[in-house]
Amino acid sequence: MIIEQFINEKITQIRAYITAVINHSLHYTELDQFVDNTMAEWTLLHVSDETPSNARERVFWHIMHELSLHSANDLERDLYFKSEISTCLDFFSGTGSYPIDCIGWRPLP
Repeated sequence: MIIEQFINEKITQIRAYITAVINHSLHYTELDQFVDNTMAEWTLLHVSDETPSNARERVFWHIMHELSLHSANDLERDLYFKSEISTCLDFFSGTGSYPIDCIGWRPLP
């Protein structure tokens, strides 16, 4: 699987997971598990370049890192965090601009 295909697939999935957690139709632990599984799958690609290929990938990695630092449960408790993640989702859907302070780098093994 090529990197761009992986990222596009994961963007679609993470949007669905985050939206479901925000709408209370999915428990936040499922989103946390998705993040863990995605990181494990990423290591199988043996990527050695930490620079994202485009803005969408950069925003994706920003979300992944933020969710790794915070629990997905913070989407309910921390309004700033929820707003930051919502801005990223709006960017993915084409209804928002590139998020301010977005720092997304590919994780390296």
